[in-house]
Amino acid sequence: MTITKWDHRFLDLAFTVSTWSKDPSTRVGAVIVRPDNTIASTGYNGFPMGMDDKTEYLENRDEKYSRVVHAEMNAILFAREPVKGYTLYTVPFMPCDRCFVHVAQAGIVRVVSEKMEGEAAERWEPSFEKVRRYAKEMGIELTEFK
Repeated sequence: MTITKWDHRFLDLAFTVSTWSKDPSTRVGAVIVRPDNTIASTGYNGFPMGMDDKTEYLENRDEKYSRVVHAEMNAILFAREPVKGYTLYTVPFMPCDRCFVHVAQAGIVRVVSEKMEGEAAERWEPSFEKVRRYAKEMGIELTEFK
């Protein structure tokens, strides 16, 4: 699939949203868009509302992973409408396999994300391979690009 000017715009917005995350190692942003190219919701990775964003928790990987809500899940949870038939944009990489099944369950039909490279990509690659397989199996359009 060709990446459109709208795709670039929404990925740029997902990048901006990612900067709101307090995670010192990986900031993730997500934008859910209606078929008419209007924004339905945004989300970034962070702790749940009411949970303190203490530096000691953010810098401890086990503690952080136990507490963090991923950007994609936040975007789905903050949407004030059903997102069936919508597109999800994520930066700096595609949803993990656990988030992707929720994305699919919510009815999102297209996911556009950057293709991650480097050391972090190696760590996440088993999850991303599952996402690619699940997307194909369920007929969800998955677009990755540099």
